Amino acid sequence: MLRRPIESAEYLAIRYGRELTAAGMTPSVGSVGDSYDNALAESMIGLYKTEVIARQGPWRDLARVETATATWAGWFNQQRLFWPIGRRPPAEYEQACYAGELDPAALTSGSKTPGKSARKTRKTT
Repeated sequence: MLRRPIESAEYLAIRYGRELTAAGMTPSVGSVGDSYDNALAESMIGLYKTEVIARQGPWRDLARVETATATWAGWFNQQRLFWPIGRRPPAEYEQACYAGELDPAALTSGSKTPGKSARKTRKTT
């Protein structure tokens, strides 16, 4: 009796699960090594393809793709304003977290602007 071969994506999910475990992280949904682990990665790849590859193409050579990728990744991690963490860049939020400047209760309470002091917005009339 012949059995269907395991697809390469299944191996990738297992490897990805092992990498999460080695880094001391756990998946957000499901068990380590299952297809749910890939959801975030696939979402990021889709965002990257939309924002960089499709919008800025057609590409003349690999060097231009690599430069655009590095530029986008730098912006994405260092400069973009991310609403779930109080409209702050991820790098700034991470730095504040390691410096102990964030209120742990705000991080788990579902607050839209975590941290010791919420940023005030001016009300315009």
